[in-house]
Order: sequence, then structure tokens, then C-alpha cells
Amino acid sequence: MEGYKSFLFFLVSSLVLGFTLVIFALVWVLHYSDGLAWDGGNAEFNWHPVLIITGFIFIEGIAIIVYRLPWTWKCSKLLMKCIHAGLHLTATVLVVVALVAVWDYHNARNIPNMYSLHSWVGLTVVILFFLQLVSSIVVYLLPFTPVSIRAALMPIHVYSGLLLFGGVIATSLMGITEKLIFSFSFPPHGIFVNTLGLLIVVFGGLILWITTRPGWKRPPEHVEKDQHPFGSSADEDTTDYSKEKSDVELNSEARKRNLKLDEAGQRSTM
Repeated sequence: MEGYKSFLFFLVSSLVLGFTLVIFALVWVLHYSDGLAWDGGNAEFNWHPVLIITGFIFIEGIAIIVYRLPWTWKCSKLLMKCIHAGLHLTATVLVVVALVAVWDYHNARNIPNMYSLHSWVGLTVVILFFLQLVSSIVVYLLPFTPVSIRAALMPIHVYSGLLLFGGVIATSLMGITEKLIFSFSFPPHGIFVNTLGLLIVVFGGLILWITTRPGWKRPPEHVEKDQHPFGSSADEDTTDYSKEKSDVELNSEARKRNLKLDEAGQRSTM
């Protein structure tokens, strides 16, 4: 892998920042708001930002970069597909619960649903994400789609995944702004939540950077078995193997010549 130390830096940074986002979301609702509950009140609504940040941002971000982890290149492609799909499914479950929480809260308070740009963009992203997930399972996880079609759809799959992740980041920022406006929050509450918004942007930038670096891409299946993430190259292994092979061939030829000379000597003495 090219720039392995740089990759580790960005990976660790994204993981630390992702956990920080979840902690910030919990502090937001537990310290600055009414906590968490399922009672139709503000505490039920608070499940919405916590689950969105945990599932649709943190877990989804990890799902996007899981193929970039070099120590998984020795794993089978099917196993990595299952892990990739499993993380997406986990994020989907959390997002569905988050949507149920906010709709139940609105209905209990007689607040109209789908009244803001945040809700319009958010529901659009969720629907497109669900369609992306179902189509990806059919195309890439089930063994029915021809390899040629999989290869042709891969650029679309990657682009739409990154586009939806960017849509999640934008929708979250709109939701944070909307919540602060309705709660008329001032420092330190407002500063804390705005900081959360900035951290979400930085986390999204780290995920996109890791994903778009060509040198950090998982190698093709016919190459990945010879790849080593810590610096030794397949070329060195191939060179060593070639040297060993050439030595064996030379020794074999020498033994054959010696046998011929022995046979010739025996004939001459007979």
C-alpha cells in the first residue's frame, strides 16, 4: 500500500472523530436537553439525532471505508461484502427507528410532518439509500448477476454511495440548525451543538479522502493475495521465487549432464 503511515493517520483520526460525534450527540440530549425516552415528548425526539449520527454518519462512514483496510485484503471478497452489507443494514435499522421517533413525536404534539427542507431532503436520502442497499445486495451479494454487469455498475455504485453520504452530512447540518432555531439556544448550548456540526463536516471529509485515494484502494482479486500492507511487495516475492526456480533448473541440468558423462565413461570402459 502506498503511504501506509498516512493511511493509518487518517483512519485513526476518522475513528476517534466518529466516536467523538456519538459522545457529543449523547451529551447534547442528556445534558442540554431532556434525555432519552419513548413517551411522545422531547426525550423521544432526542432519539432522532442520536441514532442518525450513530447510524447514518458514523457506522455508514465505516462501511464506506471498510474495503480500504489493508489487513483485510487477505480475507475473501465474499466475507468483505457481507461485512460491508452488514454495516449498511445496521445503519438502516437505526435510521428507521430515528424516523419513527420523530414522526411519533410530531403526531403526539400535533406537529405537521414533512414541513421543512430538512425533512424533504432527509426522506429523499433515506429512500435512495434503501434503494441503493437493495439493488447492491441483488447485484453484488447474490450470485446471479453476471460479472460484466457488476463491473459496469460499480462506478455508479461507488458514486451514488458517496453522493448519499454527502447528502446525509448536509441533511444533518440542516437538522442541527433547525433544532437550534426552534429551541432559541444560546451559549454554551449553541456553541456546543455548532461544534458538533463542524465535527460532522470534518468526519465526512476524512471519509471521502480515504475513499478517493487511488493508492489506498483494495487491489483486484488476482493481485490482492500477493499484497502485503506493511511494505513488502509482491515483486520481491516473485523475484525470490524466480531465483529459487532458476537455481533448481540449473541444478537439475547439471545433474543430467553428470549422468550423461557417467554413462559415456561407462561405455568407454566396456
